[in-house]
This record gives sequence, structure tokens and C-alpha cells, in this order.
Amino acid sequence: MFFTRTLLQATKITTGLTGISVQPNARPLLIETYNSTLTALSRLPANAAYRQATENITKTRLSVVESTESVEEIEAKIGCGQIEEVLLQAKDELKLVGQMEEWKPWEALETPVPEGQWVYPGNKD
Repeated sequence: MFFTRTLLQATKITTGLTGISVQPNARPLLIETYNSTLTALSRLPANAAYRQATENITKTRLSVVESTESVEEIEAKIGCGQIEEVLLQAKDELKLVGQMEEWKPWEALETPVPEGQWVYPGNKD
């Protein structure tokens, strides 16, 4: 018997992961979340390492999701679990962008680093 993508998705009853329920509309939600993340990242300084790394990952994943209709193919190409897990990761990253905007880790420290703070056995630099 041949199953279509729709039938396969309709038969997915559980993710098999405690606390993570099946998300029937994960692909459009993922696209929306990635676009929101990119918008939020644009508010951070362009030279911030966090922005650069996160933009790169988000754009790559967004490209995969937009160019691929099959949820199974998206999961395989991204390689970070089921699409529900990828969606949770994307939502967590979006929250983190807001926190990073608040914390401003790219700014100089308020107090200087104490002498010898990063010296420990095995690291004599």
C-alpha cells in the first residue's frame, strides 16, 4: 500500500517524546518563527558574534523549510530530531534573542576582569 505525505502526517498520533505533542502545522509555524527570529536579530549589532552565528543557522534552516514540503525530508536535512523538536528549538532561540538584546553581551564589562581569573592548572596563559 502506498501512503501519501498527507496520510502519513494524519496517522502520526504521537511524537514518542514525553511532553511534546504532535504539531500538524509545524512547517508554517517554523517558517513564521524563523522569520520572527531574523527580524529580532536585525535589532542586534551587526558585528555581534551571537547575531552572526544565529543568523547563519536560522537562514540555512529557513531555506531548508521553505524549499522542502515533506516534513520527513525537513527533519532529515536539518538533522535535529522531529519537526516538533526543531520548532521548540526555534521558539527557544527566538526567546533567547530577546534576552540577548536585554543583556547586551557585546558591550564592554562594567568592571575589569580580575588579574589571574582565567589562570588555572593546565592553562598558564
